[in-house]
Amino acid sequence: MSDLTVAVPEEKVASTKAVVMNQVAGPEVRAESPLYHADLDSLAKQGPRKGGVRLRENKLLGHLTLRCNPNNADQLAAVERVLGMALPLQPLTSVEKGDVSIRWMSPDEWLIIVPGLKAFDVETRFRDEMDGHYSLVNGSGGSTVLELSGDNVVDMLKKSTPIDLHPSEFPVGKVVSTVFAKSTAVIRRTGEKQFELVIRRSFSDYLWLWIQDASREFGLVVDA
Repeated sequence: MSDLTVAVPEEKVASTKAVVMNQVAGPEVRAESPLYHADLDSLAKQGPRKGGVRLRENKLLGHLTLRCNPNNADQLAAVERVLGMALPLQPLTSVEKGDVSIRWMSPDEWLIIVPGLKAFDVETRFRDEMDGHYSLVNGSGGSTVLELSGDNVVDMLKKSTPIDLHPSEFPVGKVVSTVFAKSTAVIRRTGEKQFELVIRRSFSDYLWLWIQDASREFGLVVDA
């Protein structure tokens, strides 16, 4: 067996911190949300305007998954500089400022949602500000956000998830990643009768059909 000799250059070689690619198309490109085929805009114009459950797709947002050390003060400070607010460290909580929200997903993982066209700028700022071992993954194309509200929204959700939705157990700001119908969703309560669901693109059509059926007795209103 022959020996393998590896030549190492004497000069210092600069290392790259990340492979950089803007994954979000510019405003000149027509983007299609996971529920584009459902034509929710037309349903909002032509459908009923009264009902116990209201649905809106908050589409084409930036979905960034951050993993870092919650005990690293320098990293926490860097996140606050980039996003203008601190990471929620308490389990199952969220924070929101303007058009940016952060959901606690696990002890070292957070889901950051920003306007779609800001996602790459946020990624770039993280690379400039963050040091040490961390991960930031752009999964924007793989998910969408459904906003559900109305007088009967809790009744509809009770058909869909085993989570206790009583305000004493599920207050405003709480976040859970849980079973929803025969899929999963990240559910956040944003008001007494208002919730946000982060759902996967691959299950979006199934969940759209499920919500229609689960809302039938209450009446479903689609908002643009």
